[in-house]
Amino acid sequence: SAGLERPQVVAHVQQPLSYTPFDCKWVPRSARLLCLGSAPRGTGVIQVYELRGARVELLREIEKAKPIKCGTFGATSLQQRYLATGDFGGNLNIWNLEAPEIPVYSVKGHKEIINSIDGVGGLGIGEGAPELVTGSRDGTVKVWDPRQKDMPVAIMEPVQGESKRDCWTVAFGNTYNREERVVCAGYDNGDIKLFDLKTMSLRWETNIKNGVCSVEFDRKDVNMNKLVATSLEGKFHVFDMRTQHPTKGFASVSEKVQKSTIWQVRHLPQNRDVFMTSGGAGSLHLWKYEYPAQRLKKDSEGAEMGVAGSVSLLQNVTLSTQPISSLDWSPDKKGLCVCGAFDQTLRVLIVTKLNKV
Repeated sequence: SAGLERPQVVAHVQQPLSYTPFDCKWVPRSARLLCLGSAPRGTGVIQVYELRGARVELLREIEKAKPIKCGTFGATSLQQRYLATGDFGGNLNIWNLEAPEIPVYSVKGHKEIINSIDGVGGLGIGEGAPELVTGSRDGTVKVWDPRQKDMPVAIMEPVQGESKRDCWTVAFGNTYNREERVVCAGYDNGDIKLFDLKTMSLRWETNIKNGVCSVEFDRKDVNMNKLVATSLEGKFHVFDMRTQHPTKGFASVSEKVQKSTIWQVRHLPQNRDVFMTSGGAGSLHLWKYEYPAQRLKKDSEGAEMGVAGSVSLLQNVTLSTQPISSLDWSPDKKGLCVCGAFDQTLRVLIVTKLNKV
């Protein structure tokens, strides 16, 4: 009977694409979704679809000069729902999808490809100013306020004499009031760095030994609670971010899923203890985090340290022969999900029984 209660991952729609998808997103408060990527002739593609029953209808296709790697709605209002994108030329652009010919904001943000982007302060999520963060192959992480032209509000870069590492992933967190805000960044050598934007300092760093493909806080708009980091060698780590020990940092639990890369992690918006990882073997794994009996203990010196919980696998499914490189939960409909894979297919998924976990 336990098997009957397990969530099922159902491929609801499969839409073939004529290009390589790098990112996909739900348009907030709508039945629309988008796919961003690179056309065979080396240009950028933004496609807007609408979910209509058991199919998706292409509403518009927008072509841009450079392939588009990543996008977010996180720094925009629900009224505008502007899309911010990072491209292969290092450009950060913000688009009004109703009139996408010319960006409403554009800056040459980085010297090389922007691998990852995140936004906060928009959509009613998180306190404080609307901001975007970009991470690039040029080794820098930059924070932007779209109301301020040309100049980033913060730059995190290698210190003098330190070699630059390819930044693969960035995420905002801790935006529970107007003052607090952190950015987490993951790099190709396994480094994870947590930057405190309030004090403009490096708050914590660790190394997970393999390139960090994706980082995400379980929620952006609460006191830092949990952070998941995924890596090249099929492993992910869950850090308990509530308690930082002076020398040991944050407690964590790690899980080996498969041999291939875990490309992305996304927490269920309606339940932050449930998350999905997408893999290089074309698989998705649905996980649940269980808190320990006590999240806090004291070391021999009396300093507080966190206690990591455990993760359990709720479901897994293989959908593609190629890596599933991007994943996004619908913020509005629980269990509705979209993913893009390198088999050039966009899939809309329905995950059932999430209210039972």
